[in-house]
Amino acid sequence: MKGKKSALLAAAVLTVVVLVIILLMARSGNFQSASTAKNADIKEETSHYGESTCSAPAVSDLMPAVNNNDKTLHIYLDADVTINSASGIAIKQGIETAIAEVNWELDGRPVELLVKDHQGNTVRSKKHLNDYLHDARALVVFSGLHSPPLLAHREFINTSEILVLDPWAAAGPITRYPSKDNWIFRLSVDDTKAGYVITRYAARRGYKRPALLLEETGWGKSNEVTMKAALEELGLSPAIVKWFNWNLRETGARILLREILDAQADVIFLVANTPEGKIFAKAMVSLPPEQRLPICSHWGIIGGDFASVIDAEMRRGLDISFIQTSFSFVNYPDDELGKKVFAAVHSLYPETIRAPVDIQAPTGFIHAYDLTRILIAAVEQADMTGDIHQDRRNIRIALENLERPVEGLIKTYKRPFSVFSEDNPDAHEALSVEDFIMARYRDDNGIVLELESAQ
Repeated sequence: MKGKKSALLAAAVLTVVVLVIILLMARSGNFQSASTAKNADIKEETSHYGESTCSAPAVSDLMPAVNNNDKTLHIYLDADVTINSASGIAIKQGIETAIAEVNWELDGRPVELLVKDHQGNTVRSKKHLNDYLHDARALVVFSGLHSPPLLAHREFINTSEILVLDPWAAAGPITRYPSKDNWIFRLSVDDTKAGYVITRYAARRGYKRPALLLEETGWGKSNEVTMKAALEELGLSPAIVKWFNWNLRETGARILLREILDAQADVIFLVANTPEGKIFAKAMVSLPPEQRLPICSHWGIIGGDFASVIDAEMRRGLDISFIQTSFSFVNYPDDELGKKVFAAVHSLYPETIRAPVDIQAPTGFIHAYDLTRILIAAVEQADMTGDIHQDRRNIRIALENLERPVEGLIKTYKRPFSVFSEDNPDAHEALSVEDFIMARYRDDNGIVLELESAQ
């Protein structure tokens, strides 16, 4: 009996050991898979400059079964609403204000805005684009502040027929896909022109030795090309070109500013978003007043909490201007459409928007509002069939051939888009260089346009 019990006990122990080994092997496999996936994510995220090499599946293969009883159309917002949150929130509010004007309906169908927060991450953005392709009621994607996701996935967007409206991201190549079947439309600053506006503004102020201080992404590289070309037209060249990465620390910023001072630059052309813009502003304030250089910046710095962190007192010790487009609720308080729009956005957000200064990234709101009004006009003109694929195609064609003018905050748009070709590179740009202007923060954090800087 004793031997039999011992044998049974040994068998039980052996079984337990085998089960433990199996569990450990399974867990090891899972950890390996997770590690592999994480490494793949990191690899794609660090590729900010080129386009995704993933081929697009056939659009018809992506669509799941549809609940025909739910006719709600979806508008996607693929943007950063966490890190540079002011930009994403302003774009959301602009879309909602314009859609509210048509009672949240397009083509007689209810509309829902789906906010997809990519936090500046190209991998998350790619997932959201795939979500759109799998959504049988998704009509259009609005993009956000960051250019890298659009640059990385431009090929995928166009070959997959993803209808993208861009109210902020400024890198030049975004809208210049080399095909007449181009699916990205922009109403925003365009970096093929922004560098000229910033450069000419600085030159009119008497600066001759600019330092180019650029984030090392496709957006920064796009601006380097334009700024150097603009300087060359004026017979000038950069005193120095310096690059930085996201998540820069103040020590690193101070080192870069010291190198710029050593190069005897007299002004800085800055291409940065809010996080790094704040770091450079703090580093500049730490210098003796006589060593501080004026900063002529791209508009990425206004996409977050720059004005609340670099407050009015700090800004009095700095000289910071930045590019904007040519409408402002602050500059034009008596504009008739502006008054109606501000009353509408106040009614939608009565607790958070009581005055124009409460719209923290106003150009994001303004561009999104105008672009949504253009979308509404295109839907009204398009021959809507109820087939989501065909409807997207018809809207894209209508955007390129709008028959009636669309009143916006910046201007009245008369056929803002046309068919893209090498001879017509601005075909998908609703704004031109005449619509760009420089601006500054007021002490109450409102943004005021420098009207004398208009082109």
